Amino acid sequence: MPNIKSAKKRVITSAKRNEINTAKKSRVRTAIKKYNAAIDAKDVALAEKLLPETMSVIDCAMKDGIYKANTAARKKATVCRALDAIKAAK
Repeated sequence: MPNIKSAKKRVITSAKRNEINTAKKSRVRTAIKKYNAAIDAKDVALAEKLLPETMSVIDCAMKDGIYKANTAARKKATVCRALDAIKAAK
């Protein structure tokens, strides 16, 4: 445990930021899981409705520094590719 006041404060603020960042990452994962559930059920209408929401959540996480730009782009591309695949199958 730190003895210096500023070090104590850093421990507290780091813990708070870690909690916030973990929640934001979890929000992204939850949005992607909901979207993938719609894809697995082959529900194109629901997937198209969830696509902008999922993209928005990923973009917000990138803007907040949770994900780097390339990671966010990769996640968004994977999400779009899944929808395109089930559209092509029909």
